[in-house]
Amino acid sequence: MEDYTFDEETTSENGKQKTLIIALVAITVILAGALAYIWYQNNLNKEELVERKAELAASMQDLLDLQDAYSGLSVQYDTISMQLDSSRMEVELLMEKLQKERQVSNATIRQYQKELGTLRTIMKGYIVQIDSLQKLNTKLTADAAAARKEAAASKKKTEELSKTVKDLSGQVSAGAVIKAYGLKTEAYNQSDKVTDRSSRAKYLLTTLTLGENDLAARGPVTVYIRVKDPDGYLLVNGAQKAFEYNGEVMNCSASREVDYQGSAVELGIYLNDIPEYTKGVYTVEAYTSKSLLGTTELMLR
Repeated sequence: MEDYTFDEETTSENGKQKTLIIALVAITVILAGALAYIWYQNNLNKEELVERKAELAASMQDLLDLQDAYSGLSVQYDTISMQLDSSRMEVELLMEKLQKERQVSNATIRQYQKELGTLRTIMKGYIVQIDSLQKLNTKLTADAAAARKEAAASKKKTEELSKTVKDLSGQVSAGAVIKAYGLKTEAYNQSDKVTDRSSRAKYLLTTLTLGENDLAARGPVTVYIRVKDPDGYLLVNGAQKAFEYNGEVMNCSASREVDYQGSAVELGIYLNDIPEYTKGVYTVEAYTSKSLLGTTELMLR
């Protein structure tokens, strides 16, 4: 009876040990599985973080590349250029800091993304300003070119108009000049008869007619004559007189003033007080202060 009890207790003890071993093995397997899962998840998280870190760095580089694309334009606008350079420096510092991070967490990645998002918004705002200013500058340049073209055309038109006015003014001025016809000089003797002998000549008479001209100024007009003897010396009637013609002061032999009212006027100018006349050809010129009325010659034998 006692032997039977021992065997039963031994069998029961062995059963308990087997159960314990099975339990320990099960726990070990579960722990190993849990550790494997945790290791697997950690590796997945690390790979994901590395990938997200790379994506973040790429986003930063894209932002820097975008800034580079507008750097040439931003130089034209000093204030925006300085602001854009400041934002670029912040992105570069953020990228350098990210590259130095050996271990990054989700919280760290989110912080970087937040800072990068803020910088992206600021930088894109500057770029929008550059685009707007560039479009405005292009429009202003086009408007300026059009204005210059219009001004050039207007200047050309004005110059052409001025030339036309000048030409017309010249034509009017030329048309307003009094002209003469019938210019003639004759010598007279003591009996007031025409002679061609120098020894009998006592005085010379130059006659002419001022032509009709509606454009000419009304009022007193003085006609001057210059008579040169055969030797080219100017003969002077009494006291020497002078007049101005084309800016030049000239002496005259004699003169006469008439009232000109646009109608034809006949007049004669005497040259006397000459002691004697010599044989040869005498040259006679008739002037007003604005024009040469004509020339004629007198031959005395």
